[in-house]
Amino acid sequence: MKTNTKTLIPGGFIRLPQILELFPVSRSAWWAGVKSGRYPTSVKLAAGTTAWRTEDIQQLLDQISRGAANDEK
Repeated sequence: MKTNTKTLIPGGFIRLPQILELFPVSRSAWWAGVKSGRYPTSVKLAAGTTAWRTEDIQQLLDQISRGAANDEK
């Protein structure tokens, strides 16, 4: 997975287009991952506005990073 230098602000929210810049998957693959529990669940901020907690996305990035580091050993 490509390393991205974007900083996620704790206590904030991130929308799907920004998530897809961090994770090289399609929209449908992301939503399938959310449904299966592989990716964090979304938060409904308003009608038609869905986002994810930045802490949840950062935790997922950290898990993937640790997994990649373990694979290199």
